Amino acid sequence: MAYGERRIVYILRSIADPERHYVGITADLVSRLDWHNHGPCGYTVHHRPWEVVFSMHLPDEQAAVRFERYLKSASGRAFAKRHFGIPQGTLGKGSRRE
Repeated sequence: MAYGERRIVYILRSIADPERHYVGITADLVSRLDWHNHGPCGYTVHHRPWEVVFSMHLPDEQAAVRFERYLKSASGRAFAKRHFGIPQGTLGKGSRRE
């Protein structure tokens, strides 16, 4: 499998409002974090700046979508709380924009 096919599932925390989190998928986490912090629009624009609190490389987009969906489920939010200290109910909706 080529490295370029991999995807990253990430969780961001708002520095301005630490109870606010965001889950997303990308192929380039550095560029995507820059977009969240400086881009012109989107859910994250009102809670800037953001920092990465978790990221995981997955082998392809299908696996990344499944894991992102899991993190947004009730059991996934409980998992994030238990393993990453993220309060349940604070994971915002993410998008799959590159």
